[in-house]
Amino acid sequence: MKYIYKVNESIQGNRLDKAISLLNTSLSRSYVLILLQEGMCLVNSHLEKPSYKVKINDEIIIDVPEAKPVDVKAEDIPLDIIYEDDDVLIINKPQGMVVHPSAGHQEHTLVNAILNHCDNLSGINGVLRPGIVHRIDKDTSGLIAVAKNDNSHVFLSEQLKDHTMNREYIALVKGVISENSGEINLPIGRDKHNREKMAVTTENSKEAVTYFEVLKRYKNHSLIKCKLKTGRTHQIRVHMAYIHHPVEGDPLYYGKGYNALYNQGQLLVAVKLSLVHPKSREKMSFEIELPKYFKQIIDNLE
Repeated sequence: MKYIYKVNESIQGNRLDKAISLLNTSLSRSYVLILLQEGMCLVNSHLEKPSYKVKINDEIIIDVPEAKPVDVKAEDIPLDIIYEDDDVLIINKPQGMVVHPSAGHQEHTLVNAILNHCDNLSGINGVLRPGIVHRIDKDTSGLIAVAKNDNSHVFLSEQLKDHTMNREYIALVKGVISENSGEINLPIGRDKHNREKMAVTTENSKEAVTYFEVLKRYKNHSLIKCKLKTGRTHQIRVHMAYIHHPVEGDPLYYGKGYNALYNQGQLLVAVKLSLVHPKSREKMSFEIELPKYFKQIIDNLE
């Protein structure tokens, strides 16, 4: 859909991204930034930066694309649905399930399962990631939020960006952590020696902040709770490995001496998710118990 506006005195002097969100209140500022990045907004037939200060009589043309059609096969895979309404779906993803299709995983993903459950998902992330606002790793289990329409997707994505979506994890890590709590503030980027891994690095990296609290100490392990300020790929796994307390069962970052504890895989679970509902603006919080296999392992460490 195409929108055409003329800048008037009430809008002049504003940044372009703010001016567009004022001119069209159905478009959030974060979605406007996406449109600007994709070249979907023109000022006097020219591309301008979001910081451009609009002037009286500037002509702004906004071309909002239609949601991309979903082209992924629906599969009848059971879902552990924690909450659902017309806008949001909260799912407890099992360990071992990939979130969305990719070159190596076209089927049996969470997205395949969701499409069998409902077909009115957000199309903002394209044909392979319908409704997916954020991800958790294949071998991490736990809570994930899915947007059922584009407005919900943009609203939830804003909460990720401004760190108001709260995500908490429980992990069993190697070694006994001496501190009761701590903050790991180290940038994360792609490992230049192994493209499958991320790493703490200052090259082509982004800010990454993880807060941790020790819940219980064992002879050779620590049970911790982690809160994310940022959401970088493999963030908890990378940060904990960097401080020499890798997540148990993590073959990618554990290092020497790796041996999956009781053959139960990666012991990292997204146990709590808090967000503001995109329509009601109500603060909502969801929490799950640790999986049985995880409870059994920590019971055996007593």
